[in-house]
Amino acid sequence: MPTPRRYALVGAGSRATMYVDALAGPHAADGDLVAVADTNPGRAALHARRYVDAGRRAPELLEPAQLAEAVQRLGVDRVIVTTPDHTHADLVVAALDAGADAVVEKPLTTSPEGVRRIAEAVERTGRDVLVTFNYRYAPRNTALRQVIADGGIGTVTSVHFEWVLDTAHGADYFRRWHRQKENSGGLLVHKSSHHFDLVNWWTQGVPQRVFASGGLRFYGAANAAARGLGPRPERGTSEAGRADAFSLDLAADPKLRALYLENEQHDGYLRDRDVFDDGITIEDNLALVVDSVVPGGTATLSYALNAHSPWEGYVVAVNGTLGRAELTVVERGEVPLTEGRRQVDPSMHPEDVAAGSGEGSEKSVRPVSERLLVQRHFEPAHEVDIPVGEGGHGGGDALLLRDVFAGPVPDPLHRTASWRDGVRSVVVGIAGNRSLETGQAVRVEELDLGPAVAALARP
Repeated sequence: MPTPRRYALVGAGSRATMYVDALAGPHAADGDLVAVADTNPGRAALHARRYVDAGRRAPELLEPAQLAEAVQRLGVDRVIVTTPDHTHADLVVAALDAGADAVVEKPLTTSPEGVRRIAEAVERTGRDVLVTFNYRYAPRNTALRQVIADGGIGTVTSVHFEWVLDTAHGADYFRRWHRQKENSGGLLVHKSSHHFDLVNWWTQGVPQRVFASGGLRFYGAANAAARGLGPRPERGTSEAGRADAFSLDLAADPKLRALYLENEQHDGYLRDRDVFDDGITIEDNLALVVDSVVPGGTATLSYALNAHSPWEGYVVAVNGTLGRAELTVVERGEVPLTEGRRQVDPSMHPEDVAAGSGEGSEKSVRPVSERLLVQRHFEPAHEVDIPVGEGGHGGGDALLLRDVFAGPVPDPLHRTASWRDGVRSVVVGIAGNRSLETGQAVRVEELDLGPAVAALARP
């Protein structure tokens, strides 16, 4: 039996809970959490207590700046990075240079420099970097990948992909640190890297050129004033905020209260900012055209993202030389209100909310609806059966955690994602941001990726 790996976790926000619970529970035999690091000591201590309460040995608490020293002193095998996106490159490089592998939440990083530095560190150290693209593991997405891999629609020629975020989940990006593009790269990098990875994985494509259009058209102070919304609460955790459908009351949710409200004194971070105030620098409506090299030719992706929809889900259509596949998913059909208050926790994925469970849940989960249709030329359409997923993100989280901690199983669909997959997804958003700035199409090869440019060769 292999020796359990020693893990350090950097970043003690809500997403870290999934990894802590995995090592404390179903994957306790696969690894031990020996250190937790965060710039906020209160949040780090909270996750450490959660681990201890599950009967495990207390991890050491650290500052992120102490990571390299701790990797060597504690014999850490792998570092899990769940910090704000703009810090990923620094922490991944520090982990690799100190002698550990890295597991990093998407996106891999937010800038060409970050991509280049990670690629140079991998080349220099020979260490591994795994990117946690959990949506690859969702049964519906796996089913679409299988249809394409089996040649059911022939050579892919184009993809249309629309993703809508509702006014609970979508709004949440505009009240926390993601609202500043310098922190998150905007939704094209932070959120859409999931979607670009799915397209790359479905089609086995490598992006070559990107043109983007979009803007901040719903959230933000100017848009609120234009619609006559009037005075706004500065934060959701207030008397005025509690009466507002777009506000988040941290005090009303035990998890958010413990992680954020009760630890504000350490760093001043406000998790419940008003989505209609000044200072938001990311877009809420985006559209892209992406040309990619795919096996057998070239395919064009038309992509749209909206962050203020009344429902949440996505529609994807893949056209091929033999036919077409269409996947339609409604993850949450509405954001309900009771006496003017939103009744959805924005920190939870829509399917977790529907199941009454939080991140890392092992419950069987189905979205409101999902349907995969395949139709070949001159034939009637037929529906492909989609199994029930286990756990959050459409069933992706549990299978992802198995690959992270127990190790990948033989998988002809190659769902485990390497740093090269992370590069292929994030460069679409990075090039898209540059296109937004210049108004011109951007070739990915223009991004100065250094040794990472090798990741753009078709697999």
